[in-house]
Amino acid sequence: MTHVLLAEHPTHQGKRIMEICLNAEKSLNALTLYMVRTIQTALDQFVTDDSVVAIILDGSGEKALCAGGDVVSLYRSISGEGDASFPEQFFTDEYRLDYTIHTYPKPIICWGSGIVMGGGMGLMNGCSHRVVTESTLMAMPEVTIGLYPDVGGSWFLHRTPGRTGLFMGLTGSRMNAADALFLNLADRFVLTSQRSDLLSGLERATWEGDLHAVVSRVLRDLEENSAAMRQSITSPVSTHFDVIQKVTDQDSVEQIVTALLSLDTDDAWLQRAQKSIAHGSPLALHMIFKQLQRTLHMSLKEVFESELALSVQCCRYREFPEGVRALLVDKDGKPNWTFSSVQEVDQTVVESLFVSPWATSPLANL
Repeated sequence: MTHVLLAEHPTHQGKRIMEICLNAEKSLNALTLYMVRTIQTALDQFVTDDSVVAIILDGSGEKALCAGGDVVSLYRSISGEGDASFPEQFFTDEYRLDYTIHTYPKPIICWGSGIVMGGGMGLMNGCSHRVVTESTLMAMPEVTIGLYPDVGGSWFLHRTPGRTGLFMGLTGSRMNAADALFLNLADRFVLTSQRSDLLSGLERATWEGDLHAVVSRVLRDLEENSAAMRQSITSPVSTHFDVIQKVTDQDSVEQIVTALLSLDTDDAWLQRAQKSIAHGSPLALHMIFKQLQRTLHMSLKEVFESELALSVQCCRYREFPEGVRALLVDKDGKPNWTFSSVQEVDQTVVESLFVSPWATSPLANL
């Protein structure tokens, strides 16, 4: 089975719109190394082809764009069941693809309907036109598996209002379409029923001048037709913005966790955030806080280089594989975290994870 489908949609002027569809519906289009490399090859070909005016990135089925990276394969390689070099290969190629999407000169329209998490967020957030629908469900839930929001999360979580990016990273809280728009993690809201209208609009469009503007005009019309549904979806993140700002206005991650858990609330959204941060990896909470601090003023290339070093180091330590085991392999939901609380985390362990394994990063040539 081909896990990436490529389709060609001709315009009335003889130009082409290329569609890249993640085609692993049973795994919610989880991103494998093969899929990463296939998408990279396709984008490399399209960029020099003058007949290609835009790219659509979407996922097969109605449930997900992409529910994340293939962390189970990572777990198996870490556990000695596969190639020990696999983690470095996977993260290097995945981040190279994400960087390519972020810096791509032609419009890439991401149809972010259904589940968009982890590696799916990495694909979507580099795209020039990020579309969400009434079924969109986003998250960067890496804290639950002992990791941190990678795939460019160290970049795009800085570009949200206030300290919402820090909060979403620490809690792994889920986001709907209204949240995504408020957080600057999406650009347009379009009804799922208008998916075919998007394609026909792009095919009928006059592809002259600024190609990005051509796409924006098509999406703008569809968004206007979707306005009533968009207005009916409330944003919990926006609603809780002041609370988020208050609990994150602390000097350390320990203080943030204490402030959040100290909230006496019957608000279901905040209670879910409390539960998530209480059950997530204490070591990951320190990693998330430190990574966002150190990447604040980094360039996009520097962000991906720093993420690659940290991710490879995480694969050499016990926390990440233990989190994957508990959540996705044995599925017992009982990770044996290295430290029992965020207050007990050994800072020398945290610091060791931020030491680059190489003198020169494999992404130095981005």
